[in-house]
Amino acid sequence: MRMSNVFSFSFNAIKLRKLRAALTILGVMIGIIAIVALLSVTQGLQATLTDQLNQGLSANSLIVMPSGDGSDSAFGIGLGGAGSSGFNLYLNYTSEITSLSPNITSSLAVMQKYGRVESENLNGSVTIYGVDYETYSWTYSTFAAELGTIPLNPRNDTVVIGSRVSDPRQNGTQFIMPGDELNLVWLNATAMPFVNETCTVRVSGVLGTVGGLGFGGPSDTGVYIPLSTAESFFGTDTCDVIIVTLVNSDEATIASTSRLIRDHFGGQVAVIGPDAIQAVLNSVFSTIQLFLGGIAAISLLVAGISIMNIMIVSLIERTREIGILKALGMKSRTVLAIFLSESIIIGFIGAILGILGGWVLAHGTAWVLNSGLLTNGNSNGSLAINPLLTLTVIFGALFFGIGVCVIFALYPAWRASKLKPVDALRHE
Repeated sequence: MRMSNVFSFSFNAIKLRKLRAALTILGVMIGIIAIVALLSVTQGLQATLTDQLNQGLSANSLIVMPSGDGSDSAFGIGLGGAGSSGFNLYLNYTSEITSLSPNITSSLAVMQKYGRVESENLNGSVTIYGVDYETYSWTYSTFAAELGTIPLNPRNDTVVIGSRVSDPRQNGTQFIMPGDELNLVWLNATAMPFVNETCTVRVSGVLGTVGGLGFGGPSDTGVYIPLSTAESFFGTDTCDVIIVTLVNSDEATIASTSRLIRDHFGGQVAVIGPDAIQAVLNSVFSTIQLFLGGIAAISLLVAGISIMNIMIVSLIERTREIGILKALGMKSRTVLAIFLSESIIIGFIGAILGILGGWVLAHGTAWVLNSGLLTNGNSNGSLAINPLLTLTVIFGALFFGIGVCVIFALYPAWRASKLKPVDALRHE
């Protein structure tokens, strides 16, 4: 019997049991929908974070931060504070680092505190950065004013704000404009009891939308004050990170310069490049995708058990039919092929519908997350999630859907092929 005839026979058998086949297909669909939706959203988020990371970090830049154990960790960037051994970075270390190698073009100290901005029109949480405006503008092209100006020799009360500080809802409504006066507040936890430190400043410029994650670079939720003002406001001459710009982005240059900086500080600093952060990000998302895919696969296994039950019931109902076919000369392998073909058809239809349904669910989930419905209208702004459906996910879903159906149909199909014509014809 030709395979085309086998599939035709199987398809007609499925049509005769429409409700049962529909419920079986639905079980496969649910599992595939879960897998496709979770992986599409996760891969979309990974792509977004990777793009944001590339915007926030230049390929020829290094981030130097305290690290008591001497290791280079991609986590903890921008969190501030000393390393585990109490080692601190000081503002005057920038000149030391710049003089270490001709491969270093500049070093930029960044001070950072989490605080609040208070004005007549807006109160909200922000990250306060202390930077040298001139060096920061030269290091990051995204540190450019869309409204107002960024002075190269700013007054002590000058401040530059990110786009989402001025327009927190990202809908074109500007709550803070150049020339406005506002108060910056941060909690000084070094004093006992804790004290809210306040500084009155005037907005000089509003940055355009950056979209980066802010790994040392400009951020849409950042407020930037002159380094001298930050030193006085924060009451310290230590900095959180030092951004080192190199002459090029060659791996050899990055490796040798990183080693030179670590050795200079006796292994008390971590020197991190974009590639290291990207590698950690990829590793984390690979683990997340594997975990989520495993959870979603459980529903497919449940569907597989349901398929086995239904195939066994179908075998019992069609025992006489199988007996007649074998009495007429149908071979055991043909009976086996018919039952397996039914499972392949069910798995294929369920997988295709599941892929479509998962893609729709992924977009619906992304829309809910991006719109801010779960966060009282505060959308994630520049960190928009765009689901990504790759060929790997599509073919993986097809393979997994069909594979589960075939595996759980093997035993019923084998039993059907082993039926003896005489015993089958006696069956009532």
